[in-house]
Amino acid sequence: MMKFTKQNFFFLVAGMIIYIVDIGVDFWVASKYFCQGQYSWSILMLCFRGLSSLITQIFSYEWFKNDWEGTDTGKSKLVFLVHLFHCGIFIRYWFALKYGCQAAFKQTRSRDASETDLSSFIEKQAIDAVTDINMLRVFKTFLETTPQLFLQIYILMEHGKTHFYQYAAIIMSFCGISLSMVDYQISLRKSLPDKDEFNVPSKFVYLFYKLLTITSWILGISLITLQSVRISVILLIFLWISGFTWTLKQHTTFCKSKKMEYLYRTVVGIILIFSFFNIKGRRTKVCMSIYYAAHTVVTLGILFVYVFWKPSIINEMYFTIVSILTISSLVLGIIFLVIYYSHFHPTTYGRPQACSDETDGVAGQKDRVKTGRFENFLMQ
Repeated sequence: MMKFTKQNFFFLVAGMIIYIVDIGVDFWVASKYFCQGQYSWSILMLCFRGLSSLITQIFSYEWFKNDWEGTDTGKSKLVFLVHLFHCGIFIRYWFALKYGCQAAFKQTRSRDASETDLSSFIEKQAIDAVTDINMLRVFKTFLETTPQLFLQIYILMEHGKTHFYQYAAIIMSFCGISLSMVDYQISLRKSLPDKDEFNVPSKFVYLFYKLLTITSWILGISLITLQSVRISVILLIFLWISGFTWTLKQHTTFCKSKKMEYLYRTVVGIILIFSFFNIKGRRTKVCMSIYYAAHTVVTLGILFVYVFWKPSIINEMYFTIVSILTISSLVLGIIFLVIYYSHFHPTTYGRPQACSDETDGVAGQKDRVKTGRFENFLMQ
C-alpha cells in the first residue's frame, strides 16, 4: 500500500474547500435564475443538487452501517441524523482530515514494531476515508456536476446572453469534474495493491482524456437539445436504459443488499451516459472501443443532422464555434485516451485471474488481497 503524503493531505483540504464553494455557487446561481423569473432553470439546478445529495447520503450511510456491523453502534443514530440533514459527507471529511493529518505530519520513524503497526493502521484509515469520499464524489460528478454543466451550456447557446454567475457555474463544474476524475484514480492506485503509482504525466493525460470526451459529448447533446428537447430526452433515456441493461448483465456485487445494488446499477447507468465505467475490474478494450465509437458516431450524426435539417444555421456564429469545439474535443479526447492506455495505464491490472468471469464474485475474491469497497468499484 502506498503512503499518505503531505501532498495528499493538501489535495484533500483543497477538495473539501471546492466542495463547499460548489454548494454555495449552486445556490447562488439558482437564486439568480429565480430572481430573473427563470424558474425552470432554478428548479433544475436545485433538483440536480438534491438528487445527487440524496443518493450520496444513502450510500454514505449504508457504508457506515457496513463498516460498523458487529460493533458498538451507539453513534449510529447521530450519524443517521447527520445524513438525514445531508451533511454525511462532512463526517467523512472529518475522519479523512483527522487520520490524514496524523499520517502525513505526525508519523515518526521508529524501530518499535507496535508503533510501526499503529502508523500503518492510521495510514490505512486515512486512505480508506479518502477513498470513500472520492467514490461519493464520482457519484456527485455524474449526478449533479455534469448535468449542471450541460444545462449551463444549453442556456448559453439558447439565449446568447451571458452573466458572470453562469461562467462561475461552468468553471466550478469543470473544476469539480477534473478533481473528481484525478482524485478517483489516485485513490484507486493507493487502495489496490496491484496498481502502479499515478504520476504527474499520467494525471494530466487521464484528466484530458476524460474531460475532453465528456465535454465533446455534452456539447453534442446540447446541440440536439437546442433543436428538440423531446429528442434529447428520448436519446438520454435510451442511453440510460442501455447502460442499466448492460450493468444488469454484469451481475455486479458492489452492495450487500439487493435494493442498494439496484440503486448502484441505476447510478452506473447514468454515469454511462457521459463516460465509460468499468464495473467488473476486467480488461475492457472491446467494450470501451464500442462505447466511444458509438459516442463518435452519435456526435458526428448530430452535426450532420443540423447541416441537412437546418442548412441556414451553418452561417450562425455559435454553431460554428460549438461545432469546432465539439469535433476538436472529441478528436483530442480520443488521442489522449489512446495515449493513456498505450503508455500510462498500469499493465498489471489486478491478478492474472482478473480477466476471468469470477473476478467480481466470491470465487474471484478468494485469492485476492482484501482492498475494501474498491475491489468491486472500478472506473477506467
